[in-house]
Amino acid sequence: MLSKLRSLEFLDVSTEGWEGLLLLDLSHNFLIALDQFPGNNLEYLNLHSNLLQGPILSTCLNPQIPNLKELEVIIISKNKLTGNIPSSICNLSSIDVLDLSENNLTGTIPDCLGNFSHLTFLDLQMNNFIGKIPDSFVSNQLNHLLLNDNQLEGLVPPSLVNSTSLELLNLGNNKLKDRFPHWLASLPSLQILILRFNRFYGSLPHSVASSNFSALRIIDLSGNEFTGTLSTKLFRNLRAMKEKPNEWSYSTATYGGGSYEVPVNVTTKRLQLELMTVVAFFASIDLSNNQFFGKIPEDIGQLISLKMLNFSHNNFTGPIPASFGNLVALESLDLSSNKLGGSISSKMTNLTFLEVLNLSENNLVGPIPHGNQFDTFDNDSYSNNLGLCGLLLSKQCINHEGDKPPSPLVVEHDGSKIPFFWQVVMMGYGSGVVLGLSLGYIVVTTGRPWWFVR
Repeated sequence: MLSKLRSLEFLDVSTEGWEGLLLLDLSHNFLIALDQFPGNNLEYLNLHSNLLQGPILSTCLNPQIPNLKELEVIIISKNKLTGNIPSSICNLSSIDVLDLSENNLTGTIPDCLGNFSHLTFLDLQMNNFIGKIPDSFVSNQLNHLLLNDNQLEGLVPPSLVNSTSLELLNLGNNKLKDRFPHWLASLPSLQILILRFNRFYGSLPHSVASSNFSALRIIDLSGNEFTGTLSTKLFRNLRAMKEKPNEWSYSTATYGGGSYEVPVNVTTKRLQLELMTVVAFFASIDLSNNQFFGKIPEDIGQLISLKMLNFSHNNFTGPIPASFGNLVALESLDLSSNKLGGSISSKMTNLTFLEVLNLSENNLVGPIPHGNQFDTFDNDSYSNNLGLCGLLLSKQCINHEGDKPPSPLVVEHDGSKIPFFWQVVMMGYGSGVVLGLSLGYIVVTTGRPWWFVR
């Protein structure tokens, strides 16, 4: 079997041999099964990115799981595992990291997974799990929870309030139906919150911006049924987004003396990207595809570390806040498919890192600003704003310097209190009087001339 492991770099079975093995990393190979499981002293098992298929127990774990008291890390992600998570996995009392993501696992998530007191990292994303998320989380050490891209239903479990170390919560792409879980504001370390494409509804409470929620820097609530206005208080206390990225403190998943990088999927620049190490320096807000309405708060302009902002496909009205010109780190801005009006502030040309801009399908008017990145965007960035004009559009602005007041019909010359129009009238009137008097004199003195009688 080992002769087929082309990527194997380190294997130490000295002293106590295979049975005494502590760490086993066979990731990125072509294994279809683990024929022989190491002894009960194993602490670390990594089988990521192989071709393992079938149930977990018969494929890659020792059926005698109750004896694996030392096992802290199980990584069997990106394989072809099927079936349920076996209940015997609940006996792994020392488990620290459990990653079964990107498989074809089904069934419900065992309640016991929330009971592991040492659990710091739980990744079950991209499977076919059904049912409710267990409401049994007790560990205050849990810092990463990824359950996205399954078929989970119900509410966000309130017991997560016990996970005071939680930094990343990804529940996106499920069938959860709930109001915004306001109690998440009590998690002081929460930096990344992804609830995208579920069935969340209602308005966002002011508690989203409470002081305890100030660590948030990636918020994705897109593709839900949220409604209401965005309060100005909503963004004031998002202090992490007002700081420079090098001031953030973000943990990778850790186990003993090692670490484990966590991928985070975000949609930016019209692409869905998987962020690894760069996630520690990324800040974004995505509220797209909801039913928000009202004006966009000016306070967003204080979030200077934002790299992506997406408010598209809502019902926002009013102008684009001029304070957006302060978002100097912004790389992607999408405000399309709203009811925004007014002109585009020239301050927006301050966004020198902006690569993607979409303001289409609104009611914007006036000239498009010139300079910097705004000279690089094409017509698609502004389409279906019938009042916009500019060099990039088929509709040109009549006066690029701004509208001037129409010339007055009445012109006053310097030093004259009589309007020029009336001066002309008086001149004509005077000429007529002189001509009339002359003709009268001729008639009186010579009689009626023949040319006048005719």
